[in-house]
Amino acid sequence: MELKSQWHRLDHATRRWLMDNPGCVVLPRTISTIVARVADEPVVRDQHGAIQLSAEDVSFIRTRVHGSSDSATGEHRFFDSVQPGNADPHSAESGHLD
Repeated sequence: MELKSQWHRLDHATRRWLMDNPGCVVLPRTISTIVARVADEPVVRDQHGAIQLSAEDVSFIRTRVHGSSDSATGEHRFFDSVQPGNADPHSAESGHLD
C-alpha cells in the first residue's frame, strides 16, 4: 500500500496525526486500523496490528507538512526537538547567564 494514493481517503484527524508525527515509521495500532480500513488494497500489518511505513511514505508525509499552511505563513517547525517558543527563558540560549 502506498500512503500517497490513500491520503484523500483518510479523515482529517488521521491526516493531522500523521503530519504531527512525521518521523513515525511504525504506525500505532489505532492509526493502522484506520489506514487499513480506507485502503483499497490489502495492507500488511505486524503481529501487533501496526503498519510499517516505507521511506516513500515518510517522505510524502514530510512533504505534506512542509507544504501545509504553517509553511505558507513562514512558521518553521523543528522535528524531534523543543520548539523555539517553548525554550526556557532562563537558559543560557536566551542570553541569560546565571
